[in-house]
Amino acid sequence: MRKFILILFLALLLFFIPNNQPAYSWGFYAHQKINRMAVFTLPAEMIGFYKKHIEYISQHAVDPDKRRYANPDEAPRHYIDIDHYGSFPFDSVPKFWKSAIKKYSEDTLKAYGIVPWHIEKMVYRLTEAFKDENLDLILHYSADLGHYIADSHVPLHTTENYNGQMTNQKGIHGFWESRIPEMKSEGYDYWIGKAKYIDKPIDAAWNAVKTSHAAVDSVLRFEAELNAKYPQDKKYSFENRGATIMKVYSKEYTEDYDKLLNGMVERRMRAAIISIGSLWYTAWINAGKPNLNRFNDKDISDSLKLAQKAEEELWKNGNRSEIKGHND
Repeated sequence: MRKFILILFLALLLFFIPNNQPAYSWGFYAHQKINRMAVFTLPAEMIGFYKKHIEYISQHAVDPDKRRYANPDEAPRHYIDIDHYGSFPFDSVPKFWKSAIKKYSEDTLKAYGIVPWHIEKMVYRLTEAFKDENLDLILHYSADLGHYIADSHVPLHTTENYNGQMTNQKGIHGFWESRIPEMKSEGYDYWIGKAKYIDKPIDAAWNAVKTSHAAVDSVLRFEAELNAKYPQDKKYSFENRGATIMKVYSKEYTEDYDKLLNGMVERRMRAAIISIGSLWYTAWINAGKPNLNRFNDKDISDSLKLAQKAEEELWKNGNRSEIKGHND
């Protein structure tokens, strides 16, 4: 009896502790799934190379999120609070980085996120890596580029109300982009077709932001409507996550929210996957279509392995509270 009371007390204590876990964009599971499936959009000249390294491309899809705790410049690369710039932001914010700096200053842009411009920069870096036939950088930039493109396809990465903190919906960030994919994505349709050449990557990046932002209202409104009529004792549950018991949105609440979204999460994942494959392909084309078969007998260098290990340690031991911008 005493043991039962202790367990009940701990459960109640957990229930009233706010969920302050960092809201990783798409969640680690979904980011890795998105990068993995993007490999299968590639043409014959590329797919053999990427399939050989698919575990690296998938596993390191989450590196930019881990890097946030070591690099103060990292966080703004994952989002853009486009609604900060007024009622018609896509008419106000210049498409190109230099023009945007002249209008708003670099400090302002970084304060509210730079994801579309960073995607363009990463495409350029990947192109140069292909030109130099640098295996380490090709893989590193491919994995990172996939992450930023996926982030641009998340509605809550385009608004100052990124975690519902302005509308009493705190936690919706991880709910939409982690909880739903973890529960539902094994049943998604990932046959999206083949990667296509993108003439202007900056346009593709801005289009992803624009279509994501168009869904923000639905993401927030549907959850608010569901919450208003849902029995509060049915909204959350507890699940074992490794050695930790975590408070999560219940399966029933998640299912009902996903039904209201009518496939939105799956559509955004699919759009991210084809966009990633297409921009990898674009970088390869722009580099002159180097023969990737030259890397058949090569693997990543020891120096890259050491750098990845050091980054992992920084992430494990980093101070989460020091992050600024979309940090909860």
